[in-house]
Parts: sequence; structure tokens; C-alpha cells
Amino acid sequence: MAERDDRAAWYRRHEWRMPLAIGSAALVAAVLLGAAITFGQAGIVLAVDEWWAAVMLGVRGPVGDTTSYFMNFIGGGRFAVFAVPVTTAVVLLIVRRPWAAGYFIVGSAASAGVVQLLKNTFDRGRPEDMIVASDFGSFPSGHAANAATIAVVFGVLFPHVWVWVLGAVYAVLMALSRTYLGAHWLSDTVGGMLVGAGVALVLWAAFARPLESERLARLERVSDRSESRAQAKVSPPEQGSGRL
Repeated sequence: MAERDDRAAWYRRHEWRMPLAIGSAALVAAVLLGAAITFGQAGIVLAVDEWWAAVMLGVRGPVGDTTSYFMNFIGGGRFAVFAVPVTTAVVLLIVRRPWAAGYFIVGSAASAGVVQLLKNTFDRGRPEDMIVASDFGSFPSGHAANAATIAVVFGVLFPHVWVWVLGAVYAVLMALSRTYLGAHWLSDTVGGMLVGAGVALVLWAAFARPLESERLARLERVSDRSESRAQAKVSPPEQGSGRL
């Protein structure tokens, strides 16, 4: 039993190492992918990009247009950059999770910052069949990065399988919508998801201990409230009438 407790304690002290390693690897992979594309060392990637762009062009239609324009709205611009982070942070503060709010805000800002840095570094041209307005630089996709950051952050804050699954579905749909709209090449979205997930994982390593302590404290508060409500519903025993 003592040995098991020692192993658990060791894991709690070093649990930040895995997300740091995976997140760092994802960021390095994104940089290498962008460099390979920029300096012409990714012929297969470019061929796949051209093929996928042709596929997306051929499947355009009313349903796809509506869905992709909606994803374009919620995944970028002021709504994604300001409204979503601020609203989420306020809700987390209301439920007394300030570390979670800080993690979400810092993750969103850092992800956007890394995306802009790589856009300026690689300055890749966008596809010619783009049907939405976009800024400069195709690699990496800011929408895909933002979606991946949100998916990982929510998975960390609410560690349930269904949260991770929904996050993954959201990130993939966002990536597909960007190529459907012609705003990005397929490799741009892959790079964006690597950046978004990588940033969120690296920051998870930095926030791991306070986030876990905060989550456990909230679970304890919820448990205490549930117990108090259950006890309140129990009727007190009736007092005797005093007769013998």
C-alpha cells in the first residue's frame, strides 16, 4: 500500500511532463511542416493539398455553404477572439474556477499569437477558389488552431470522454470547413490543429497543479451541497406526546 501511495505521489508531482512533451512535439511538428512547404521539401503534401482542394470544390452546395459559413463565423473574427474567451472566463469565474478562466484566456491568446508569428514567418499564399474574406498568410489556419485549443482546454477542465469526443468533432469540422471555403489548404488546417493543441498542452503543464486542486475543491463543494440538500429533505423524527 505504501509503495502504491508513493507511486501516486510521484505521478502527481510529475504529471506535467507528458503534456509538456506532447505539446512541444506538436509545435515543433507544425514549424517543420510550415518550413517544408515554404522551402519546397513537401512535394507529397502539396500534391495532397491540390487534390483535396479539387474535392472540396466539387462538393460545394447549399448545405455545405451554410454549415461552413456558420463555422467561419464562430471560429474567427471578434466572436472567437473576444466573445468566446471573455464569456467562458466570466462563467468560470462565476463557478469559482479562476485558474480555469486564466488557463482559457492565456491559451486562446497564446494560440492566436503563435499562429500570427507563423503566418508572418511562412507567408503562404491561399487557394485561388476562396469564397470568404481572410487575412494574409495561409499557414497555419487560425480557425483550426482556435478550435483545437478550445477542444483541448475544455477536455482538460472537464475530463470526461464525451467532452474530448465533442472537442475532436468540433476541431475536425472546423478544419474541413476551412478547406471547403477555399480559405486554406488541407496542410494549413493540420498545422493549425498542431499549433492549437500544442499550445494548450504546454500551458496545461504550467497550470496542471492549480487546475487539479481547483477542480477537486469544486467537486468537494458540490458534494457538500448535495449532502446538505439530501439531509434537509429528511424529516426530523416526531417528538413523543409525553404520555405514558
